[in-house]
Amino acid sequence: MRVESGLVDNQKGQTEKEIGELKSERIDSDGVDKGSRKNNRRRDKKPLMAAATTTGMEASVVQMLYNTCRKVFARGGAGFIPSSKDVQRLQLVLDSMKPDDVGMTPEMPYFKAPENGGVPPITYLHLYECNKFSIGIFCLPPSGVIPLHNHPGMTVFSKILFGSMHIKSYDWETAQPPGIRLAKINTDTVFTAPCKTSILYPSSGGNMHCFTAMTSCAVLDVLGPPYSDPEGRHCTYYKEFPYCSASSSSSELASEDRREEYAWLEEIPPENLVVVGAQYRGPKIVLASEDRREEYAWLEEIPPENLVVVGAQYRGPKIVVK
Repeated sequence: MRVESGLVDNQKGQTEKEIGELKSERIDSDGVDKGSRKNNRRRDKKPLMAAATTTGMEASVVQMLYNTCRKVFARGGAGFIPSSKDVQRLQLVLDSMKPDDVGMTPEMPYFKAPENGGVPPITYLHLYECNKFSIGIFCLPPSGVIPLHNHPGMTVFSKILFGSMHIKSYDWETAQPPGIRLAKINTDTVFTAPCKTSILYPSSGGNMHCFTAMTSCAVLDVLGPPYSDPEGRHCTYYKEFPYCSASSSSSELASEDRREEYAWLEEIPPENLVVVGAQYRGPKIVLASEDRREEYAWLEEIPPENLVVVGAQYRGPKIVVK
């Protein structure tokens, strides 16, 4: 689902307990198993990316996540699917993540149900975004819903940090003209943290999904690449209809025992969806120098162009010169 990016507000430090947990996971700052790194040290003489943290401390898990995403999506773009090795590398980092790693607790105000009983708002915490990938956290109060939506040309990793969530997802059955289209159910179950990271791909794995919070939930999403209107990656929302509610030209799907595997999806504007942005206050992400180029510009001295300055008479209170 698409939201507007906000400023990343960083917070320093990690507890010794978290650092101990990182060591036990055997993951280094590039998201690679330390045992594997040791075995290949003699063959691989390339310098490793420096951990962007305080000198003498291991990288935070969120820093590892950023470092790993930079490598996994280095050649990314619309339709790009990381190699199975890179998928496992990123999944390993995400599977190790806990709420404390991003400064999250269920007691935060984002997870309180509205007092008036209205539509529970969804809060989005922006961690990082570039043209190759984005990292963010969706915070859902109990009964909060992110409606059924797609991820065109994208590979998406979703990690439930805490809580229980019902996920229903679909993939298109075949190439079909615009309008109401036939889709096959990929997932229809409740996930409770701690659980494995779910992964969807441009045309498989449940590219269109809906999230419904059974309890307070926090979900960390990595999108590669992120939504982009100029590049044609729009977020589209859908309404589902039972398969039996419309006719199909695909006679092989007409058997009674298979109809529950399919549904008709129709594009609609999002309904009853309220998403608000908030500042991320977890451990700091230190950006690599390549990702900070947009903060700088070259300036050249030139004579003023198209500048016209005219004088006018001041008519305000007089100034007495002593």
